[in-house]
Amino acid sequence: MFSRTNFSQTILTGTNVRTAGILAAALATTVALSGCTINVGTPDNGMMGNGSTTSMMGSSNSSEFSNTDVMFAQMMIPHHQQAVDMSDLALAISANPEVLALAQKIRDAQAPEITLMTSWIEKAGATTTMGHGTDDMGMGMGGMMSDDEMTALNNATGTAFDTLYLEGMIAHHEGALQMVKMISNSGNAEVKKLGDAIVTGQTAEIAQMKTMLAK
Repeated sequence: MFSRTNFSQTILTGTNVRTAGILAAALATTVALSGCTINVGTPDNGMMGNGSTTSMMGSSNSSEFSNTDVMFAQMMIPHHQQAVDMSDLALAISANPEVLALAQKIRDAQAPEITLMTSWIEKAGATTTMGHGTDDMGMGMGGMMSDDEMTALNNATGTAFDTLYLEGMIAHHEGALQMVKMISNSGNAEVKKLGDAIVTGQTAEIAQMKTMLAK
């Protein structure tokens, strides 16, 4: 049975040598994202003034990427990467078959999506990092785990690990669902297709994880 735990109240000690490399990569992702914010409500209205993407507004060609499409990819790539890092930890630490199957499923879904979104950014002539100057954007990247939370996850074992992983991934997925709202009006069919897939897949996984926690 999983016991519910509040991340901010969880303090676990010790070092898991098997997962040191995974944790280092995960913490690097978290540090790189510190201070990044997004606004999911006002697409393409002067949001890319820092020059990190190319403007393609005003085009009716659905194969092109708007500023918001590019910014979505720039933000979702590291968001997805943390989910992959969390799932790598689960595959290395958990002994629960359900958790292992879920972690593999999440990894198999999100790793290719990272590659896909990277290709969009390259096609748009932009960079995969947003840079700075995002103070005018109103909403942080929801669901991202902090350094301390990733360390706690790495140090946990048994059902404590499984609970932390599931609770963390639920919050992570919920954040992704908010981020997808950025592209609700995208004119690019490929972007819309990925957004729909994220909503469908992660909504189902949230329900699955809540059921697993309730057992």
